[in-house]
Amino acid sequence: MTAAERAWVQKLAPYRSADDRQAVVEIILTLVPFLGVWLAMYAVMSISYWLTLALVPVAACLMVRLFIIQHDCGHRAMFSSRTVNNWVGRCMGVLTMTPYEYWRYAHSLHHAGSGNLDKRGFGDIETLTIAEYNALSTLNKFRYRLYRNPLVLFVIGPAYLFIIRHRFPLWALSLGRDQWISIMTTNLSIVVLYTAVIYFTGFTAFIMIQVPVVALGASIGVWLFYVQHQFDTTQWDHTEDWEHEHSALHGSSFYDLPKPLMWLTGYIGIHHVHHLSSRVPFHKLPQVMKDYPELKEIGRLTFWESLKCIPLTLWDEKSRRLVSFRQAMAAPA
Repeated sequence: MTAAERAWVQKLAPYRSADDRQAVVEIILTLVPFLGVWLAMYAVMSISYWLTLALVPVAACLMVRLFIIQHDCGHRAMFSSRTVNNWVGRCMGVLTMTPYEYWRYAHSLHHAGSGNLDKRGFGDIETLTIAEYNALSTLNKFRYRLYRNPLVLFVIGPAYLFIIRHRFPLWALSLGRDQWISIMTTNLSIVVLYTAVIYFTGFTAFIMIQVPVVALGASIGVWLFYVQHQFDTTQWDHTEDWEHEHSALHGSSFYDLPKPLMWLTGYIGIHHVHHLSSRVPFHKLPQVMKDYPELKEIGRLTFWESLKCIPLTLWDEKSRRLVSFRQAMAAPA
């Protein structure tokens, strides 16, 4: 790690303070449109279900933004009060179908070990080295290839994760009482909320609206998380060589989307800054980039460039790049 990389933590310190007033504004600017779009989807169903489906991407992106609010609460970046952060995070977790305490714990492990080859497997995309993949049995190679298939990774997997696995995450059995209270309380709250909505809209209409919104929102969320760390020049190191600042700056991308999409996704594409200092509220990230334009050239990915990340599946420890299965098989032993 260079002195320049270490200096970024100090440069970002002035942006770390929570802004309670702006936090409330961001919640209103996200929650009100989300509810409005959801009601509009219900209203136009009597005209044409295709009109309802046309609004799904908007509602899904707003759900992602609600998740980013929950995400910032988990980092204690949204509000100055820990208690307010936790309660807002729990409420957002009901809307995003994500148990707040359970997710916050897993995500803290992701931040503590992102880019560390010895701390994989917590809150991240499963990534093997070429050597690890070659050492697998035929069955496990098939399993890993299936997991890395784009249809599974970006369509089937996200829906399963948010709709089913978050309801009963079996690996969390060992996490203790508080985690399971969070999971079960979230599940109960979802049942109460959904029952109330179904009472007014009907079961069929609710399913025809909510399932596509959640499924697409989950896919967008997983895709964003993927390109934030799974690009060819990302950084992975073993513990003895791993440094937080270096990994944050060069192991996380700057996903340079059009401004409307940046807003809808809570600026989470400015991910290298987020990993450098997770206490910076999401709504301050654009100001960081304006004040330090040199950050725009580090790990930058446009939307079209990000599509090239889809085949990347294995970490090549020799070339220090993520490569595809085909590239890995062609690499010299």
